[in-house]
Amino acid sequence: MVVKKNIIIGLTIMCLLVGPLSIASAVGAADWPMFQYNLDHTGYLNESSDFTPAAWLFKTGGSILSSPSIADKLMYFGSTDGTFYALNLNDGTQVWDYSTQGNITGSSVVKGDNVYFGSMDSYFYALDKKNGDSVWKYRTGNSIESSPAVSNGTIYFGSDDQRLYALNVDNGDLKWQFQTENAVKSSPSVYNNTVFFGSDDGKVYAVNTNGSKLWSYDTGNAVKSSPAIYNGTLYIGTDNGNFYALNTNDGSIKWSYDFNDSVRSSALLDPNDNSLFVGSDNGNITSLDMRDGTLKWSVSVGNVKSTPALMGDNIVVGSDSGTVYVLNKYSGKEDWSYAPGYYLFNSAFSTPIIYGDDIFVGAADGSMYALNYDKKSGPTSVYLYYVSAIVIVVIVGLLAFRSVRGRRKKE
Repeated sequence: MVVKKNIIIGLTIMCLLVGPLSIASAVGAADWPMFQYNLDHTGYLNESSDFTPAAWLFKTGGSILSSPSIADKLMYFGSTDGTFYALNLNDGTQVWDYSTQGNITGSSVVKGDNVYFGSMDSYFYALDKKNGDSVWKYRTGNSIESSPAVSNGTIYFGSDDQRLYALNVDNGDLKWQFQTENAVKSSPSVYNNTVFFGSDDGKVYAVNTNGSKLWSYDTGNAVKSSPAIYNGTLYIGTDNGNFYALNTNDGSIKWSYDFNDSVRSSALLDPNDNSLFVGSDNGNITSLDMRDGTLKWSVSVGNVKSTPALMGDNIVVGSDSGTVYVLNKYSGKEDWSYAPGYYLFNSAFSTPIIYGDDIFVGAADGSMYALNYDKKSGPTSVYLYYVSAIVIVVIVGLLAFRSVRGRRKKE
């Protein structure tokens, strides 16, 4: 009787693991051409689209640490396996790939006929977005981890050689470069003909689009977070644990909030509700009032280095705990979560992007996941088989233990 009970328990566990992973279709949305959607890095859109992709999973040979870009039903992203990928958004099949000589950790930007990205081989690349052919490349003095931004024919990005670069988007010719005192991993934002970015030298910079410095604000520690901007205010986190709201005109501080741990997540802004959402290494995702930094709510989800995305009345955030969370934006209450590692094989998630009812997010396990929020489902992960194997081993072990104990009692 006990043996039968153990078998039933084991089968129930397996059913619970498999059940939530049904394949489903979804409704998409407009193109998401760059990191955090636009030049201000506000991280949301409200448009709808006309196609119904299925949930899917695509596996690379390295970690996916950046968010993908989407244009014309194709998805673009890089991996630490040194390869840049283009996938069919409908089903996750590969359209083309391009190999570099270094890890690709930054996001890409799609503009016109090309897709642009940097690699840790020190090159910045422009590829034909349809077939992956090289259009041009530009060599910097060190690794490129910063995600680019394009504005008025110029593409801006940072390099670990301590510089911000401005290149001609058509041919890769250097327009100007701006020297800082340490690596520039932060991704630039462009607002009112000004480029804003952070540096590992601890400063937030405002540089005119002709390359001249307008102002800088010294935070006292590395600034790896990327700025988000709305209505003359720049929002950015730092490694000193403080999150700042700065005046874009002169860099003067409007308010700050102390997270007591590094803030490398960039902020998601929701001006309709005067809310911003940001993660930190304190293990929480937090909502603050954009106007004065007042705490609205803070929820424990595990360390968050990625940037949240807005989805209607919810926000979506990937955590280092190996889980993608969908939380109510007003309260932080969990609406749904997806953990392909089933809490046994956790893998950090990158910044998600929202495409209608779909959530696309990369992970440190090397997988790009397409999740369907409407059906609250995702692709069957390879980890399911690992967990299933563990369950089977446990069941076999219990049966063997009961059998041995039964024989000993008879003796």
